[in-house]
Amino acid sequence: MNDPTPQRVALVTGGAVRVGRAISLGLAGAGYDVVVTYHSSEEAARTVLDEVRQMGRRCEIVPIDLSEPAGAETAVDTVRAAFGRLDLLVNSAASFDARQLLDVDAAQWDAVMAVNLRAPHLLVRAAASLLTDVGGSVINIADLAAFQPWTDRPHHAVSKAALVHLTKIQARALAPHVRVNAVAPGSVLRPERWSEERWQEIARRAPLGRPGTPQDVVDAILYLASARFVTGQVLTIDGGRLLEP
Repeated sequence: MNDPTPQRVALVTGGAVRVGRAISLGLAGAGYDVVVTYHSSEEAARTVLDEVRQMGRRCEIVPIDLSEPAGAETAVDTVRAAFGRLDLLVNSAASFDARQLLDVDAAQWDAVMAVNLRAPHLLVRAAASLLTDVGGSVINIADLAAFQPWTDRPHHAVSKAALVHLTKIQARALAPHVRVNAVAPGSVLRPERWSEERWQEIARRAPLGRPGTPQDVVDAILYLASARFVTGQVLTIDGGRLLEP
């Protein structure tokens, strides 16, 4: 007898650390088997692997360098070989390089664009047939830099603004079989080099007056993954920070 509810599978890039880790575990908790890519965080990836399996879900971890074009094919080939289907692709891996505009040379610019912009395109390209087979979806992870001129991370900000536009292009190009949306988190996890005081000050300036959590991002992803009449949209999870004058 055919299973009327086949097991769902998600691929999460950069899914071993920080918000990516929360996404991987959140999807597993929601019933997905997961494939998690990582670059250098092998120990963290193995921890995610163990935690997902403790939930009773299957998990594969894949070491890849998404700055290299072949990385996208490697990730999707792993999904195809291990599971034979893909219901959800979450493009979470990103470079967060910090430097002033005039200090960004060609190599630094290209390195950020390769991970933050080119890789999401190549991953969607590689995964399109698997996603189409099951009517799956893509969720790209942007951030507030897509809408604000971050002068301390100009190449990052440009890449995220472009990712938002790429989301809309992907949504139109892959419709009606595959939906593509984006999530743009605000203050949901304190940057490692920030003081608690700086973190709380940023959070207090938002209309909701507090920071969010990685779970807020997970909740948004779970909504978009199940929202069958939503595509080409960007869901901002920022406590209202974009409303600031």
